[in-house]
Formats: sequence, C-alpha cells, structure tokens
Amino acid sequence: MIKYFLDFEKPIEELESKIEELKRLSNGKDINISEEVVKLEKKAKALRSEIFSNLSPWQKTLLARHPDRPYTIDYIHRITSDFIELHGDRRFADDKAIVGGVAKLKNVPVIIVGHQKGRGTKERIIRNFGQPHPEGYRKALRIMKLAEKFNVPVITLIDTPGAYPGVGAEERGQAEAIAVNLMQMSRLRVPIISIVIGEGGSGGALALGISDRLFMLEHSVYSVISPEGCAAILWKKDGNLDAKDFSKAADTLKLTAQDLLKFHIIDDVIPEPLGGAHRDIEKTSKNISARILESLRDLETKSADTLIDERYERLKRISSCSEHS
Repeated sequence: MIKYFLDFEKPIEELESKIEELKRLSNGKDINISEEVVKLEKKAKALRSEIFSNLSPWQKTLLARHPDRPYTIDYIHRITSDFIELHGDRRFADDKAIVGGVAKLKNVPVIIVGHQKGRGTKERIIRNFGQPHPEGYRKALRIMKLAEKFNVPVITLIDTPGAYPGVGAEERGQAEAIAVNLMQMSRLRVPIISIVIGEGGSGGALALGISDRLFMLEHSVYSVISPEGCAAILWKKDGNLDAKDFSKAADTLKLTAQDLLKFHIIDDVIPEPLGGAHRDIEKTSKNISARILESLRDLETKSADTLIDERYERLKRISSCSEHS
C-alpha cells in the first residue's frame, strides 16, 4: 500500500481510502460490496491516468523525489543475482551514498554502481541523503576499473540531488573527483549503460553518467541544477520563493525525460507503471532489466576502440547547440 501521496495525488488518495475502508468493513462480514469496490477502483484508475498524463515538470520533479520511490538497492536486488557489495575508495573512507559491486544480470556478469538516498531519518543521515563525498566517486571509479580489468559491462543507476557541497568534501577534492570520473569513464574499455532512476542533479549525477547508452525512467529528472537552486539564483531578492517560482524554474530547465529525449541527450525513456515506479516495483524492474539486456546485446558486438570512439562522438553531439533568429 502507498504510504505517501503528493499534493496533486490527493484526489486519488481520497478514492483509495474509500476503497480500503469498504474492504475493511466487508472483511469477515456478510456484506457484498464488490460491485461498489470495482466501480471505485475503475474511477481511481481513470483519475490516476488523467492526472499522470498531464504532469508538469515541477510535478515530475516531486514524483522523482517521492519517498516511496525505489532506490538503487531496491533495483539491484530485483534485477540482479549474486550481488556482492564492495566498499571503500582505498584512500579515505567508505561513502554510504554510493553503493556498488559485482553481480549477475540474467547470468551475465556485470558491475553495478549507483547512488543510494536511504529510507527513514536514520538511514538517510547515514547515506547523506544520496549526496556523495569525493570518496564516494573514487569508490565508484575503483569498482568500475574492476569491470575493465575483468572485461565485464558497467551499469550505473543515477539518483542524487547532487554531490555534497560541504567544506570537508571540497577540502578532499570534490570537483577533482568528479572530473577524474568523467575522464576515466569516457576512456573505459567496456560497455557502460546509465539509467536515471529518480533525481539526476548536476555534476553529482554526471559523475556516473558518462556512458554508451543513457536512459531515464519516465518520471525521472536530469538537470544541471535543481528547480529550487535555479529559482534562488534567478529570482530571489528580499522576498521568499514559493512553489510557483520552483514550477517556473522547472519549466525553464527542460529537465524531464521527455524533454531530454527530444534534445537527444538521452537514448530513450523507460516506461513506469501508472502512478509511478513505486506503484509496481517489480514491473519497473523488469522494464529496466529488459532495456539493459537489449543494449548489452548491441554493445557487446563492438570493440573497445569502437566503444570509446562512439562515446566521444556522443559527448560531442550533446555539447553542440544552434542559434535561431
């Protein structure tokens, strides 16, 4: 059962609460309300379809941050087997905001790495709300280098508001750690597939996003800055910002999967169940797994030199722009 509803989902929450209440009332009693429940369930599905087919970029941002949304570990346990997590960057510490290790995807050996936000206050603090320190990115690169050593593909799952901006992180070389990841991933001699599963924020997301194939889940977002950060830079003066400012910024940033597909930044959009990935984690996991395997079948036919050359050309295309009068 869904534990948390966003503001725009309140009409759905009311209907689903009525359905649950009717089911409780009929439980173990001689009351036939099945027709009424079926009627309400159809109404709830139609309402959900109407709402989720017309989401604004800001609403998609909120959905990408949904507290019930699946995280990297949720997907790892569903799409892979024999996962062995690897720890530490061999320099400073083990950053819990990054998880990664070796696994099998339908009997195909892979290295899988991703951001992990954490559930509940205690775990979120341990995971630093999915905001990695430099040692997190160095750990990720260390694990990805193992993929190159043993000639297995790399899967990265992106879900972070951004790299941690604290003083300690900057002192330990946050920008340098991200830059090294960008450089080394661009040269990695094995296939790399990246998927934005929730929130892809700034360089913190890009540090795991240099790849041969880049996909986004239907209701994920990927941007150089959050709508709140963008609004604060552009419009905050003496007054406070509100949701209207954040919505305006989200519209301007073009951060949705649909926008980025149109701009050829990503390769494709992976569909989510109606209502979001958290409505049916198993179905979302199957969609992700199928897309990864399909991409691997294509990429494994290419030589290492071809992968690197095509990756370089891909990055050049993303950086190009045109002006219209």
